[in-house]
Amino acid sequence: MKYKTAVFLTKNSYFCFLIMKKTTTLIVALLSAMVAAAKVQLPQLFQNGMVMQRGKPIPVWGTADAGEQVAVTFKKKVYRTTADAQGRWQVMLPEQKAGGPYSLSIEDGQHSTLTVDDVLIGDVWLCSGQSNIDVTVERVYPQYGKIVDDYQNAQIRMFRVQTDYDTHGPKRDVKPSPINWKPVTKDNAWLFSAVGYFLGREMYEKTGVPQGIIVNSLGGTPIQAWLPADTLRLHFPDLWQRTQFYQDDQMVKAMQQANGQAQRRWQQLLTESDPGLAEGWASADYDDSQWEQKQVFATQPNGRPKSVDLTTGRLNGSLWARQQVEIDAAHAGQPCRLLVGTLYDADETYVNGKKVGQTGYQYPPRRYHIPGGVLRTGRNTLTVRFITKGGAPHFIPEKPYKLIFDDGTEVALSTQWRIRAGAQLPPSPGIDAGGQNLPTVLYNAMLHPLAPYALSGVVWYQGESNTGGDARHYQTWLTQLIGSWRQLFQQPQLPFVVAQLANFMEPTDQPQHTGWCTVREAQRQAALQMPNTALAVNIDLGEAVDIHPLRKREVAQRIACCFDHLLWHPKTLLSPQVVKTETRGSEVLLTLDQPLLADGQLYEFEVAGADGRYVNATATGSGSTITLQSAVAQPCFVRYAWKNNPARANVYGKSNLPMSPCQLTL
Repeated sequence: MKYKTAVFLTKNSYFCFLIMKKTTTLIVALLSAMVAAAKVQLPQLFQNGMVMQRGKPIPVWGTADAGEQVAVTFKKKVYRTTADAQGRWQVMLPEQKAGGPYSLSIEDGQHSTLTVDDVLIGDVWLCSGQSNIDVTVERVYPQYGKIVDDYQNAQIRMFRVQTDYDTHGPKRDVKPSPINWKPVTKDNAWLFSAVGYFLGREMYEKTGVPQGIIVNSLGGTPIQAWLPADTLRLHFPDLWQRTQFYQDDQMVKAMQQANGQAQRRWQQLLTESDPGLAEGWASADYDDSQWEQKQVFATQPNGRPKSVDLTTGRLNGSLWARQQVEIDAAHAGQPCRLLVGTLYDADETYVNGKKVGQTGYQYPPRRYHIPGGVLRTGRNTLTVRFITKGGAPHFIPEKPYKLIFDDGTEVALSTQWRIRAGAQLPPSPGIDAGGQNLPTVLYNAMLHPLAPYALSGVVWYQGESNTGGDARHYQTWLTQLIGSWRQLFQQPQLPFVVAQLANFMEPTDQPQHTGWCTVREAQRQAALQMPNTALAVNIDLGEAVDIHPLRKREVAQRIACCFDHLLWHPKTLLSPQVVKTETRGSEVLLTLDQPLLADGQLYEFEVAGADGRYVNATATGSGSTITLQSAVAQPCFVRYAWKNNPARANVYGKSNLPMSPCQLTL
């Protein structure tokens, strides 16, 4: 009867039953949500596979309800604390020896527990800066190939901080990341920082202990974006005011939407008005015999190739380039890799009318896959559709242009292309909506949330974006950055290695003074002035035609050498430095802190008198002494490798490392 009574409820009582049922469900849901909200939480850095720093107290922190009791258990010891009024809590684990794996458990007062497994104790390195830290293993893979193929190491873990910025102030945590303490394998490292990857390998070889690499970098960003607001308010209030302007979120959102709409409209017009798309200029059967034929590289007096602009003046729109490639019967129909060097700016690339790849900006190497069945015996048509917004389309010299088959056969591309203009558009309109380059915004979102994670050292590889008019401030900014980051991480002597800008752009035999020279000197001076700081000199690891040189393993090796010197072996020799200067009439003698790697003729030295007008000097080295002779009767200043690309710079010390570019007062 009870069952039947429950089934045959009256209409009104049934509605009452439903209301009670829904109310009960709602109460249960609210209570569940309250319990869920009360659960202890950890920052993104605290995940399975994490590496914690050996030999230093280890902060562990997170959030819970205000006043909540929190217990942290590690290696069978319990550390207790209480969340503050903002729900923040922190405990400090005592110094630990390298080892693991271990588990880290955190329990709140309601017995909700978080457990982090596979925790290693070793060394943790933070790699920060702009695009030369960003450059991935995938990008440099052709440089190293088998070195990457044959290596994996579960004792080296990688963490990539996701791109984010904030104009309002420091954030509590970073965004979730797909590379969250992944062990080193080729696949895991493929889109990870090449410098970070190789640094982990180098430091593991040096120490034999687990290595954690945290990368928080962002291409194209100036150093100001990585400085705290307090520093800028005090020393550069105009920069801080610029960020304040963009604290109106509705305004910024409207600007961003307008920019997005403008870009979409520009792309729509480009597609609609490009005759190459309408008439099939990428087709293998299209007749391009009336197109202009052009040699895309020219030879300079010094024998080096240079780019030839494919248009007269700046282009907004598209330009098409075609050539024929002969393929023999043995390779027809076979898949292969197509290398189209590096292009300015964006491109879409076709083979026999089939799109095989596209890239949205100038820097990445064009390495495209041609699938099986596309290539024919005999003539094949290769087409590149350049897209630029106010630039001069061109091919970059000294890069590979060829097809590579699986059997190792290579077919070189011609440097002769047929050229025809496509769509011509007005400049794409844009509104300054602030963004990731604003002062302090990356410090707020990508650095501050990482602190106070215990670190072994920091790599700073940045400066390209400050080689313009503000280069004169770079030394001040860099010393402020080092000091403020040490304060943030609560490690006053936290080791810093500054990776100096590499050689770049066309070499010259004449004295030169540029923002690149100024930033390199600022990096050198900051490393000299700031304690526990070292300079990794890379003046011989660059490329004239690429702001992102590929020799990242060598950069990492030099950074590792600097850390070895700072942390464990202070007698380890780094790049040679001038420790004494002397003049004898018109002759200048420079004494180094170590013997030269080899005696003989040295290059890229300049001398100036009191007027500051530099002239080239003849230099010879013997032992630890460099002797300079020039036409300056009374030398007052000396410069070494003071150019964008001092291609002949050849001062190396006994350490087998190059001497830094420098400017000296005699």
